[in-house]
Amino acid sequence: MEFEKLKFNDQSKEDMIQNSIEFLKMIRSRRTVREFSDKIVPMDVIKNIIKAASSAPSGANKQPWHFVVVSDPYLKRKIRIAAEKEEKEFYTNRAPDSWLEDLNQFKTDWNKPFLEKAPILIVVFRQSYADLGFTKKKNYYVSESVGIACGVLLTAIHNAGLVSLTHTPSPMGFLEKILKRPKNEKAFLLIPVGYPDGNARVPNLKKKVYKEIATVL
Repeated sequence: MEFEKLKFNDQSKEDMIQNSIEFLKMIRSRRTVREFSDKIVPMDVIKNIIKAASSAPSGANKQPWHFVVVSDPYLKRKIRIAAEKEEKEFYTNRAPDSWLEDLNQFKTDWNKPFLEKAPILIVVFRQSYADLGFTKKKNYYVSESVGIACGVLLTAIHNAGLVSLTHTPSPMGFLEKILKRPKNEKAFLLIPVGYPDGNARVPNLKKKVYKEIATVL
């Protein structure tokens, strides 16, 4: 492997502080949205968002992810039906009372209309190994790597002026079947993406303060 000189922008202390403040303000305005408009999203924007996510670091640079972009109404309908089947089972039989009590404040249930209403669904798959056809190669720190990529993905979606939802119906094996993914891929995250509905509402969340989440030694 060849190496190249790092391109590093050495900023003044003042610029660093200002840039960190601006980014903090931007990312704090990101919200999870469940009410979407059906307004079309430019596919070039989605492409750039995914390319940004793919720039994330990964174990041994294996890049153990694959992003499937779903805009076809028929496929979105199939995904919604399958997801709601799992979600109904979760809400009625699988979830313990304590979990349902925690979820109740958000007024969610097994109905997931956003899976059809949102113009785009991005399904993130984790690759447990690289299938080269004639051989298999191990991937490293797969969940950590894909999790970091998803963080970049969500930030890129917000930066592009769109909204999203991190949806994790469990189990998610139906996504592998509907989208005909290879055996080395497992669904990691289902993310509806688009513009918010004009009447979209979000809960007034309270985040933990700095001293609760960080320790300086």
